[in-house]
Amino acid sequence: MFWNEDNKSVTLAAIVKLGIMRLLILGTRGIPAKHGGFETFAEDLAYYLTTRGHHVAVYCQGEHNSEVYVDEWRGITLIHFPSHSGAVGTVEFDIYCALDALKRKGLILTLGYNTAVLSVLYRLFGRTQVLNMDGIEWKRAKWSTFARLWLRINEYAGAMLANHLVADHPAIREHHLRHVKPAKISMIPYGATCEATNWEPESRLSQYKLNPRSYALVIARTEPENSILEIVQAYSSKKRGMPLVILGEYDKNRPYHAKVMDAASNEVFFVGAIYDREVVKMLRNYAKVYIHGHRVGGTNPSLIESLASGNAVIAHDNPFTRWVAGEGAKFFRSGEELSGILDNIFVDESLLEAMRRSSIQRHADYFTQLAALQSYEELLERFARP
Repeated sequence: MFWNEDNKSVTLAAIVKLGIMRLLILGTRGIPAKHGGFETFAEDLAYYLTTRGHHVAVYCQGEHNSEVYVDEWRGITLIHFPSHSGAVGTVEFDIYCALDALKRKGLILTLGYNTAVLSVLYRLFGRTQVLNMDGIEWKRAKWSTFARLWLRINEYAGAMLANHLVADHPAIREHHLRHVKPAKISMIPYGATCEATNWEPESRLSQYKLNPRSYALVIARTEPENSILEIVQAYSSKKRGMPLVILGEYDKNRPYHAKVMDAASNEVFFVGAIYDREVVKMLRNYAKVYIHGHRVGGTNPSLIESLASGNAVIAHDNPFTRWVAGEGAKFFRSGEELSGILDNIFVDESLLEAMRRSSIQRHADYFTQLAALQSYEELLERFARP
């Protein structure tokens, strides 16, 4: 996702409207985005609302030996708190943020429910909180039994304690309707802009030894539920004649990472984690196909961005990806199915072109960035106090 500065003139023309809102955004590692979808969304939403005349503050996670401080970036207030690394450090950081938010004015928007038990503090102090419920986090394969229990407790606590919930996918909304009435939850999918790169592809693709429309692309965290191992095994099962480019951090000392790397043929390129949004956009725009293996979650931002880029999408077959990608995409349930799809589409340019057109239309119909940000603004203004 990316909020285009070219649209700033449109937003400035509408500033004189319902008044100024004060918003505190919690639940991410902070901005500028360097980690994942939530951070990218927080960055885009905060900047959009700031251009609309609202006051926005985002909590940012620092190193455990750093100082507490407040600064500003692109008109957004950044509140930095130190914390240790790992799951315990994240809980520590969330506690600091929640306690600090109680001292500040503004509507509280929390992205994710991993520490939603802290919402009891907002209730006790009469603060209003909107909570984005993210995906069904406790279903992820990486979690231990204790972690799954913790996440299920927090999912329930968030649903009960927050003033209003946001789901980014119809299936996520349906999941939470077990606990809340329909009026308490809004469904707002993420969005993305459809932008062309500003330079010739050869000038940047060459550093990765790539040519336009001559590689497949995967962008995902290295987790079992993202089907990375199955994708690599399928791609490496035979000679493809073009590379599979994988973005993300890979460490041979981590068992799952090592399995993925060991399964890769010499046509699989691990290019590391890339946080330069222009470079990622370039890699998307010129990919022959985008392969999306996520099995758990809602409207995944990476998939939305691939639709916006006009990628031919091959996705894991589940209710989450089917609703997002639409029937113009191809879907797989196993490595064998994926291998067969690759065999067919790599030699059928007319099919690839039809898939690209379908992605562009799906994005235009359901997932434009402006529509998503406007929906969030309208929802937040309902709960914000002057």
